[in-house]
Amino acid sequence: MQPRITRRRALFIAAAACALPKLAAAAPVARWQGNALGAHAEIRLAGLTYAEAEPTFARVEAELDRLESLFSLYRADSVLMSLNAEGRLDRPPLDMLELLSLAGSVHDRTGGLFDPTVQPLFALYATLAVEGRLPSAEELAAAYALVGFDGVAISPDRIAFARPGMALTLNGIAQGFITDRITKVLREAGLRDMLVDIGEIRAIGNRPAAGGWEVRLSDGSRVVLNDRAIASSNRLGTLVNPAAGVGHIFDPLPGEAAPTGPALTVNAQHASAAVADAYATAATLATRDVACGWQANGLTFSWT
Repeated sequence: MQPRITRRRALFIAAAACALPKLAAAAPVARWQGNALGAHAEIRLAGLTYAEAEPTFARVEAELDRLESLFSLYRADSVLMSLNAEGRLDRPPLDMLELLSLAGSVHDRTGGLFDPTVQPLFALYATLAVEGRLPSAEELAAAYALVGFDGVAISPDRIAFARPGMALTLNGIAQGFITDRITKVLREAGLRDMLVDIGEIRAIGNRPAAGGWEVRLSDGSRVVLNDRAIASSNRLGTLVNPAAGVGHIFDPLPGEAAPTGPALTVNAQHASAAVADAYATAATLATRDVACGWQANGLTFSWT
């Protein structure tokens, strides 16, 4: 069986395939590959050889390690894992406060469709998938009782959950947030032409002999990005329960069905990868008319 290409990988694979032949003829491109938040990550820097970019890539790796230590659900020692286990976090790091502040803004703007507290639903479906069954009505009701971003108290001194058993997943925003942070590291190093994929894509500057970075979407259409980010989300992009076809994006509103059946890919563009990431996630749960009502301040949507 071929490995599944997730929605987060498809965009960058296409972008790299489009960019490399033209770039190779015009200028060197330094390429870095690694992992972030449990997924493959890549960076391409136009106009540099790898040797020239190597010190900068070392700084990128250090920053990635620091950010993963905050937001990862794959590292037992992360700040997020500690918060979920203890139900509170004293003296939270500024990056955690900034991310949760943005999450709260998107939560309010989307009428609650973007909600990082859906982690108990994800955990329930994932656990029962191993047992080969779906949750009962009673199990679902108990999980939904733990969902609700209004139950997360956030202040510079403390983050705390209102109810025992609540937990956060930041997978619908952290990839974009980290993409923005890594882009900032690169720009502070004096770089101006780059394609950054740390879960979501952000393109800065003009490629040599081109007007931007070309990205191919899931339907084969192409967009050119210049100082823009794009995030792509599909409710079935990752399957929590493959046998039942249950996807990884859960509706935070009680009584809604698990994410199954055909689903379109939502592509959100914005100057910030974190903003694009969060709204793309929420838009998978909304009608097109509702999602289009969120478009403002450079945020745009398309469906493929």
